[in-house]
Amino acid sequence: MKELTEKILKFGEERGWGRNHNARSLAISVSLEASELLEHFQWLSPEEAIEKDKQAIVDEAADVFIYLLQLANVLGIDLKEAAQQKMIKNALKYPIPVKTES
Repeated sequence: MKELTEKILKFGEERGWGRNHNARSLAISVSLEASELLEHFQWLSPEEAIEKDKQAIVDEAADVFIYLLQLANVLGIDLKEAAQQKMIKNALKYPIPVKTES
């Protein structure tokens, strides 16, 4: 992920976009792009949405990921480690239900 993040940062720097990439702006951008992703599913079943324009969905998911990587970079977050730690928390918060015999 580090190599991808570096490519993304270089891409933005080459275009002079870095000055707008603070934590607040990037968090807003993550949300906006996630909303654009959701828009492809509005009023359609998941199957219909994917059949209609899967590439647009892929592009929006990539935009969310790109902004999230930039946000993590600004905040010094190791997303892989953060996800692993969050899964541990989730396992404690949402344990596997114990099946009882009836």
